[in-house]
Amino acid sequence: MRSKLFLLVLTAICLSFGSTAQAQSYAITNARIVTVSGPTIEKGTIVVRNGLIDSVGANMQPPADAQVFDATGLTVYPGFVDTLTTLGIPARPAATGGGGPGGGAAAAAAANAAAAQASNSNYPAGFRADEATLDEIRAGEAQFEAARLAGFTTVLSVGRTGIFNGQSAVINLAGDTVSDMAVRSPFALHVSFVTIGGGRYPQSLLGTFSALRQMFYDAKRLQDWERAYAANPQGLKRPPVDKSLEGLYPALGGQMPVVFNANTENDIVRAIGLIKEFKLNGMIAGGQEAWKVADRLKANNIEVLLSLNFPKRTTAAAAEADPESLSTLRFRAETPKGPGKLAAAGVKFAFQSGAATTLADFFTNAGKAVAGGLSRDAAIRAMTLGAAEILGLENRLGSIEAGKIANLTLVKGDLFGRDKFVPQVIIDGKVFEQKEPVRPAGPAGRGTSGTGPAAAPAAASIAGSYSITIEVPGQSVPATLTFTQSGSSLTGTLSTQGGPAQLRNGQVTPSGFSFAATVPFGGSSIEITVTGTVTGNQISGTIESPQGPVTFAGTKNP
Repeated sequence: MRSKLFLLVLTAICLSFGSTAQAQSYAITNARIVTVSGPTIEKGTIVVRNGLIDSVGANMQPPADAQVFDATGLTVYPGFVDTLTTLGIPARPAATGGGGPGGGAAAAAAANAAAAQASNSNYPAGFRADEATLDEIRAGEAQFEAARLAGFTTVLSVGRTGIFNGQSAVINLAGDTVSDMAVRSPFALHVSFVTIGGGRYPQSLLGTFSALRQMFYDAKRLQDWERAYAANPQGLKRPPVDKSLEGLYPALGGQMPVVFNANTENDIVRAIGLIKEFKLNGMIAGGQEAWKVADRLKANNIEVLLSLNFPKRTTAAAAEADPESLSTLRFRAETPKGPGKLAAAGVKFAFQSGAATTLADFFTNAGKAVAGGLSRDAAIRAMTLGAAEILGLENRLGSIEAGKIANLTLVKGDLFGRDKFVPQVIIDGKVFEQKEPVRPAGPAGRGTSGTGPAAAPAAASIAGSYSITIEVPGQSVPATLTFTQSGSSLTGTLSTQGGPAQLRNGQVTPSGFSFAATVPFGGSSIEITVTGTVTGNQISGTIESPQGPVTFAGTKNP
């Protein structure tokens, strides 16, 4: 009862004060507080004032001017950090084969070509180390709803196309402007071992490694040339201005980390070689097989942004299907044990979602890592203070301490359990709340107790029409979702300005829904998968497409 009152009062504060909610002073009392930097407080108080943690402790009296909220039954964690995402970055149109009557592929190719020509770089798109992610990020809190409802308050964002993905930015998932959201920019230069495509060099991974090494050597040569010319220009040819090579200077000087996206043992070894050759402040992102070279990572003080997008079988087994190879089965079995092995070797790492199709996998797979040998405290640290330390923000984020940014995640239930629920996240002192879905009782209203086997939870009732807004980066797109439900089976339509699309493979569960559809896009069509939840009259979720994930939210029509 007290926790319900807590939800209602917090929501009232948000609605009453709107944009001034950050300036409110309030005290969260009777909470279990996982400080991370110190011992857990089994029953304590957190005072938030002007967007910062003012004080935290047990047996502490709330200030006279603070709104007091009883959080009995809830655990407060530092806001969770996802250390590699594309959140906030507008999706670029994907060039596809075939034109279609509306020329969708041609329009996408033209858009990509225009983007490539927008830079004065001497290098083609994909080779531009100077591009800053913060310049691409767009504000708009609705686009982060799914991540916030999962418990995330802070993310590291960077593009995932090209060999040089750009210079990443750390952002909070709240704020009316990009400057309000930005926590640190730039953070690191990100590199992917990919090819360019389109008939351009490099068209092989061997060519990619060669091109990377050459660019680092060219940057070092240009930097030496510029220094000599600045000291005495007489008799020296003027060095060219090359901002893409100059974008590598901070990396060569060790001032900016270089993050190599690498999952396989071979790619990680190649990245370690580049880090040693150019004396880079290097990191590995992904790292599914990083445990195999844990000794090398430790010896070279290389940190890992470790993916929690664990491998899993994507199709159901069929009688006529070929059996999976022993190496595939071993890879799937060994990956969840990797975090524990890295921790045992003393390799520092933080967790990232790794482009998982659902953010719930982040915490589920963190639980699998705990089952695989990682301590529970280490798992929590890898998504809070450990992440902040790697991002160079441990003096601002990652633990519940006085003076730090008021980024807090309130959790009901076991953090790694299936029934975990996040009633609120607080970001920069601003409260975001969601209502807990009603959990169905067992037979005859008796829950699942009794002598017989537990009954399967009933699917939620979500039939009806919903007006939603899809937060495509840079704009908000209105749409209508119409659901027809039969038990756990879901059919209906998703209607946008491009026209209606029929839902396929729709399923309803006690906690949400999912479906696939083919939707009109730029005169052509694209495949999407949708997951979401319905709470009362509110609907929200995520749309996955070849252009990247976007979020949506809305309300049920009368």
